[in-house]
Amino acid sequence: MADKIATREAYGAALAEFGAKYENLVVLDADLAGATKTGVFAKAFPERFFDCGIAEGDMVTVAAGLSTTGLIPFASSFAMFLAGRAFEQIRNSVGYPHLNVKLGATHGGITVGEDGATHQCLEDFALMRTIPGMTVICPCDAVETRAAVEAAILHDGPVYLRFGRAATPVLFNKENYEFKLGKGIEIADGDDAAIIACGVMVDVALSARELLKSEGINARVIDMHTIKPIDEELVLKCAKETGAIVTAEEHNVIGGLGEAVCGVLSEKLPTPVLRVGTEDTFGRSGKVAPLMEMYGLTPQNIAEKVKAAIALKK
Repeated sequence: MADKIATREAYGAALAEFGAKYENLVVLDADLAGATKTGVFAKAFPERFFDCGIAEGDMVTVAAGLSTTGLIPFASSFAMFLAGRAFEQIRNSVGYPHLNVKLGATHGGITVGEDGATHQCLEDFALMRTIPGMTVICPCDAVETRAAVEAAILHDGPVYLRFGRAATPVLFNKENYEFKLGKGIEIADGDDAAIIACGVMVDVALSARELLKSEGINARVIDMHTIKPIDEELVLKCAKETGAIVTAEEHNVIGGLGEAVCGVLSEKLPTPVLRVGTEDTFGRSGKVAPLMEMYGLTPQNIAEKVKAAIALKK
């Protein structure tokens, strides 16, 4: 049984680790340091941590100002409050001047659970993808989270990173894992179809692959941790070699990973694509497992979509 660690936990640990390595790293939070886990950094580097209170827009503009002095600010809050409430400030104060601000958004997706629809952000990929020059990342486990945080530190420009509340399996080995912005990872081979997933859905996709394997279907699984810029080369490779694609994301099917993949293929290599995600609906309060079942974010639903996509091959 793989260890389970929430990516928000890994985010906090990574900030504290890299705070020692990068002395210009500063962290801002909006009165949620205990939940976002930025409190770990605050304890280690109190002079480089700023609690801006329940004022996400102000936090983002403060981060923008700090970035102009050579600092690398990580502004953190729940995805709904950061991508949603502070969208204007992110667009106008960070995106438009293309400042070196990193946005650490925790509690994304349905797996926020009992906090309910108001806190389960299912629109953030769509919102952040529309901002010119914004990089959008959704890591699938703790190892990838750590690597993504350092990649964001080293990248010159705005980055949106989405992390989850719930503990998820650790899929990668820290010792040999390599993260490259804009480059997905093939974590399981297969020639009948490709499942392109991000975040918590990567592990779900691997479970779907096992279900399909029992039926004689060999599905490839791709961890597409960077949603923008999307790895066009890998998407096209999967389409050419399998002829059928299923995308899986803990996000609305409108505007997220699925649409990014469809955008590549519709222009460059028309291929059957079916999307797994929330179907243009809000979330609701409940335990994580029943919610995932209710919204079709399951191995069984992915497997059915794969079979349907294969049936659409010419």
